[in-house]
Order: sequence, then C-alpha cells, then structure tokens
Amino acid sequence: MLRKGTMYAAGAYVCWGLLPLFWHALSGVPAIEILAHRIVWALGVTLLFSLVTGRLPALGANLRTRRTLLLFTLSSLLLTANWFIYIWAVNAGFVVETSLGYFINPLVNVVLGMIFLRERLRPGQIVALGVALAGVLYLTVLYGSPPWIAIALALSFGCYGLLRKTAPVGSLEGLTLETLIVALPALIYLAVIESSGGGAFVRAGLPTTLLLASSGIITAVPLLLFASGARQITMISLGILQYIAPTIQFALGVTVFGETVTPQRLIGFGLVWLALAIYTLEGLIGGRRRARVAAAGRA
Repeated sequence: MLRKGTMYAAGAYVCWGLLPLFWHALSGVPAIEILAHRIVWALGVTLLFSLVTGRLPALGANLRTRRTLLLFTLSSLLLTANWFIYIWAVNAGFVVETSLGYFINPLVNVVLGMIFLRERLRPGQIVALGVALAGVLYLTVLYGSPPWIAIALALSFGCYGLLRKTAPVGSLEGLTLETLIVALPALIYLAVIESSGGGAFVRAGLPTTLLLASSGIITAVPLLLFASGARQITMISLGILQYIAPTIQFALGVTVFGETVTPQRLIGFGLVWLALAIYTLEGLIGGRRRARVAAAGRA
C-alpha cells in the first residue's frame, strides 16, 4: 500500500501534469489576462487557507522583514514569468516543448546548486548533464534555434526554487507572499480591461468565468499536496515522482493536442530522458551508499 506522503506528492504532480487541459479550456482568453486572474484568485485562496490554519500572523511578520520581502519580490517575479510562459505556450500549441522544460529542470537545479550553493557534482551527475546538453544541442540544430520555451521554463523555475531554498518560509506562506506582491498590478490590469469592455470575466460566459475563478484553487491545491507529501517521503522518492508531470504533459501534447513529434525530435527527447535516467539511478545508488555509511558510523 502506498504511503500517504507518496500519494500526496504523486497527486500534486498528476495535477500539474493535467494543467494543459485546464489552460487550453481558456484558450480564447489572452494569456496575460489568464495570468492576472490566476494571481488574484490564488491570493484569495491562500489567504483563506492562512486564516483557517492560523498562519496570518506569520505572514505579517515576514512582510516586515526586509530580506524576506526582497527575496520574495524576486521569487514572485520569476514565478509570474514562469506561469505566463507556460500558459502562453500551452495555448500556442507548444505543450510538448513545455514538457521538455520540466524534464530539464532537475538538471538545471544541479547546475544552479553547483554555481550558487557550491555543491560538488558527482561523476554520475556530470555524465547526466553532458547527455542532457547533447540532447538540447541536438534539438537546437534540428530547430535551427534553441528550444527557448523549454529553456525559459527550466531556468525560471530553477532560479525560483533556488530563491525559495534560501528563504525559511513554508509553502503556503511563501505562495501567499508571492501572489500578494504581484496582486496589485494584476488587479489594476483586470480593472482596466473590464472597465473598457474587453475583459473575458462574465462577458465570455459562465463556463469561462467559472474556470477563471477556479484558477486559484488549481494553483493552491497541488502546492499544498506537494508540501504535505514532501515532508513525509525522501528526496530520492520525490525526485523520481517529479517526472510524472512532464510525462503526462508530453502524452497530452501528442495524443490530445495532436502535436507532431518526428523521429528526429524524439532523438533529442530521448537523450534528455537518458540523462534523467542516469541522474535518477545515480541518486538511488548514491543515496543507498550514503545510508549504509551512516548506519556503519552509528554502529
């Protein structure tokens, strides 16, 4: 029987993997407008959760800390950029390339850890990075230009994760702060387009209105599932589960959205998948080895 932590984390990644279906249902709405609604409704949901769980005082304390406020201003800008690129890419017909971005993301995290946290790369990680780089270079030659959507998604989310790693704030409080920081521009934008008669909210019909209002729920719930799961399972398990989301995205891009994946393109993806397999296997073997060493030390 699966542990609760595994079920929570897997549930979060399944939700994230299915997100293209949600954003595609809003394809008639401009990406910037969807983004503004996502920010505003996510803020409402996270504030409600914070109130129910008694975390509002902690939110106020973080707002009064200059370093925390600066960190979360930067992280909110990165998260907003990541959300916009993803929403736009899905509705522009690049679901498969968005999946590539999230396949690459774990390897980007390794590089960022090496550069900014002075983490040392193990031999297996070096091999994985080399194979992934070969895949990206191959796709660059194939396209005639780098896969910018995938790279932008991987870099923005990787840098976002790096900033969040250095900020001692929980997932719920962090998301509340991030949406709060960018909520005012989002509200102003929505007020302007609604007053000019160009907004989709209400005018586009009940289904679209309900979907826009639901964007806060679909943003907050997977994050809370992830936070609950991450506390109960190992990082190795979490690292393996994280491939659920881009795998579902890739499958949706090919089967539901009818995106073409040529054999030549599959070679590039195959190299990235091989890199992830090496990276995951290295992590499993290294984790077991470190566990044995630690057990021997205690003995």
